[in-house]
Amino acid sequence: LFPGDTAPAPCQEQPAANPAAFIAIQAFPALLDLPQDSEVSRVSCGSRHTAVITRGGELYTWGWGKYGQLGHEDDASSDQPRRVQFLVTEGLRAEEVVCGPWTTYVCVLE
Repeated sequence: LFPGDTAPAPCQEQPAANPAAFIAIQAFPALLDLPQDSEVSRVSCGSRHTAVITRGGELYTWGWGKYGQLGHEDDASSDQPRRVQFLVTEGLRAEEVVCGPWTTYVCVLE
């Protein structure tokens, strides 16, 4: 401190704006809770989300969803894999998936 300066205020932890939106970051491998008969054939990781495709062409996503990159027609985040229902509704089968920082690209077959 220089003469005349005041001591800086101690740092205080700010409360989370929405504690229900907390997403755990897994820095180590973890088991996924997918349906029993599902076998993962493709996987891609974005900066804060992950997507997998099963051998049956089902797309599951989880992680940070602020920009809709999970494909669940909202901006909710999820720690657990959720199936992307849009593909089911449209009768589409996922073949390839590539995640970007805040995006998810899926190649599908009708």
